[in-house]
Amino acid sequence: MSLESLVEEIRQHAEAELREIADRQVAERARLVAERDRRVAEVRAASQRATEAEVARERAQRLAAAKLKARKMLYEARERRIESGLKETRTLLKEYTASSKYAATLKRMVEVAGDALGPQVVISGRREDKSLLARVARRAFDPSPQPILGGIIAETPDKSRRLNLSFDELLRLREDEVRELLA
Repeated sequence: MSLESLVEEIRQHAEAELREIADRQVAERARLVAERDRRVAEVRAASQRATEAEVARERAQRLAAAKLKARKMLYEARERRIESGLKETRTLLKEYTASSKYAATLKRMVEVAGDALGPQVVISGRREDKSLLARVARRAFDPSPQPILGGIIAETPDKSRRLNLSFDELLRLREDEVRELLA
C-alpha cells in the first residue's frame, strides 16, 4: 500500500466520520427542535386551559354577584312596597277611628276584655277616645292616655294580666299575614 492510498483512505475515513457527526448533529438538532416545539405546545395548552378556567371562574363570580345584587334590589323594592302598604294600613286605621263604626268596635273590645279578664278590668285608650271610653267602660275606665292608634288596653286591677287590643298591637301580631298579603 502506498502512502497516497493510505492518506486517501484516512481522508475518506475522516470525511465519513465528519458526515456521521454532521448527520448526528442534524438529527440531534431536529430532536431538540421537536422537543422544544412539544414543550412550547404543552405550555401554551396549559396556559390556555388556565386562562379559560380563570375566565370561567371570573364569569361565574360576576354572574353570582349580579344575581345577588338583583335579589337584594328585589328584596329592597318589596320591603319598600310592604312598608308603604303598612303605612297606608296605619293611615286607614287612623281614619277608621274617626268613623261612626269605631264606637261599636270599642264597645265590643271592652266586652271581650271583660270576658277575658273578668268584671274588675281597667280599660285605657287614646286621649281622643276619652269621652267615648268613659261612656262604654264606665267605672273601669282609666283616664291616663295611651300612645296608640286606636283600640283599648285592658288590665286586671293588680296588673297581673293584660290584654292589648290596640290597633298597633293587633297590626304587629298580624304583620306577617299583612306582609304576605302586600307582597
